[in-house]
Amino acid sequence: MTYENLDAKLINALLGDGRASLRSLAEELDVSVTTVSNHLRDLEDEGVIEGYTPRVNYDALGYDVTAVIQLKVEGSALPEITERLRAEKQMISVYEVTGDYDIIAIGKFRDTDGMNTQIKKLLTDADIRESNTSVVLNAVSENEQFDLELDQ
Repeated sequence: MTYENLDAKLINALLGDGRASLRSLAEELDVSVTTVSNHLRDLEDEGVIEGYTPRVNYDALGYDVTAVIQLKVEGSALPEITERLRAEKQMISVYEVTGDYDIIAIGKFRDTDGMNTQIKKLLTDADIRESNTSVVLNAVSENEQFDLELDQ
């Protein structure tokens, strides 16, 4: 049994199959089930692994309009606006950024009417000085994760 790069190998195995059993992970990594269980618990306790969730194809559920919303906000209102966006169920990502805008939010909508309603609701806030919305024509890559590099 070798523990070199075990955590990275364990994470990479879970990225390939998040539903893998402890036994199958142990076999793949050539360690005991107890070792996998202990390392997995440590990764969870350290916040490296935050949970196990299905990867949902929102397009297949009818949410086939993706909008990238950029906002300029009054400085003191930034935390309030980002929290409000985060609380909106259809906003799948919210970022505070540098550059011309203060916030970038990604939303998924069933149609452009739903998107338009959400944006108009946002723009009623006096602390939002400017907005720019782009509709995604083609999602070339979305919600991708990557394997961790192993130390040599």
